[in-house]
Amino acid sequence: MDDNRNDENRTGENRTDGNRAEENRTDGNRPDGNRAEQNRADKDRKDRTDENLTDEKRAGEDRTDKAPAEPEPAEPAPAEAAPAQETREDDTQDAEHTAQEHPADDQQRPADDQEHSAEDATEPSPRPRSRKRWILRLLAVVLALLLLPLLTAAAALRLNYTGDPAPGTHTRHKDALWLGHAWVDGRKTDRDVEALARRLRGTGIRDLYVHSGPLEHDGTLPASAYPKARWLTAAVHRELPGVRVQAWLGDVLASEGPTGLRLERPATRAAILDSTRAVLAAGFQGAHFDLEPLHSGDRHYLGLLDDLRELTHARGAVLSVAAHQIDPLPAFHSFWGTTTGHPKWWSQAYFAQVARRVDQIAVMSYDTMQPLQSLYGGYVAQQTSLALEVTPKSTDLLMGLPFYHENRFGHWAHAETVPAAVRGVRLGLSRTDADRADFGVALYVDFAATEDDWTAYRRDWVRTP
Repeated sequence: MDDNRNDENRTGENRTDGNRAEENRTDGNRPDGNRAEQNRADKDRKDRTDENLTDEKRAGEDRTDKAPAEPEPAEPAPAEAAPAQETREDDTQDAEHTAQEHPADDQQRPADDQEHSAEDATEPSPRPRSRKRWILRLLAVVLALLLLPLLTAAAALRLNYTGDPAPGTHTRHKDALWLGHAWVDGRKTDRDVEALARRLRGTGIRDLYVHSGPLEHDGTLPASAYPKARWLTAAVHRELPGVRVQAWLGDVLASEGPTGLRLERPATRAAILDSTRAVLAAGFQGAHFDLEPLHSGDRHYLGLLDDLRELTHARGAVLSVAAHQIDPLPAFHSFWGTTTGHPKWWSQAYFAQVARRVDQIAVMSYDTMQPLQSLYGGYVAQQTSLALEVTPKSTDLLMGLPFYHENRFGHWAHAETVPAAVRGVRLGLSRTDADRADFGVALYVDFAATEDDWTAYRRDWVRTP
């Protein structure tokens, strides 16, 4: 605003000077005055020029003051870098210095930032987590695949235990009882035979399988193993007319280990025949064989049975065997043998081959690994049906009852009970061949039986008080 006022003053001066020039020109006779006027005009132009330059310089200084300051040039880097160790020490000292000057920086950081940092530090990378999830899913699938067949089988056995047995599915008076070795080695007396007779009167027991072995691994049997055989048979015939006494012979087969009886050897089979002749000569009315573990499909066993049948029938004696259980699922013995090395079951076809060669076949329908009475009873019902389907009418079929109370993996006493077994037998008989005459149960074993076992047998199967 001051510059404008100066310009206005200068303009007024110009007007005054112009009037003076005009006055000088009017005179026209005073040249010295014109020269002086010219000098004053030149001086005025010079003053105005100097003032303009001064204004421009002032304006430039103002613009310089208002413009942002240019950054100072960075200091040049040192010609040689310090050693790495010195740098780390300097960094450490700087960090310690910073921590001393700002001890509360970490505390001042927001709590959510601290938690987030902690999670980032401990959270595993996505790849290990994905691998762990994949492994867990794989294990779940494998477990489901293993459990599904077991759960399906358990449901089927439980269903097998439902329903009501058909009327008349009771004893046919062709039952049997396994007796311990004490009956032929001299430990039993006439009074024991009398007590046994009282126990068995009014029941359906017709055959006694008396332990008279075991056979030696070469198939022989010393006479010292059954010194009281003739006494026993005579006492039983006196006290229990019509009850047959059979010699129970058995041994461990070398089918799953280095030692045992080897049926593939002709000399061993020949020795077994000689041992059978000896027990029949001692007064026994039959021979009952229990050879274990006997694998399904063993042809040497079938050949031995052919020879034994010919021998016993020639003497009017009975040939009977204790049989393994039948595959609850097709080819289950093969699966079990592959996974455990012990093919516990027989195929149904092999069971039929054995049954056709003997007079009696008693299924060892215990040691089933079932944990509940309902599952065990359903299993016995299934075994009864499977055996009835392939046992010829000319052969007596007997289903085993557990008269013992061990607790181990294969047998739980609370599950494998006489009531559950008898109900299972009756259900299987009702569904498959309710009117079959040559059928019974076999009680294992006399020295382990309790009063409850005998009561259940009489109440549920014999139907006597």
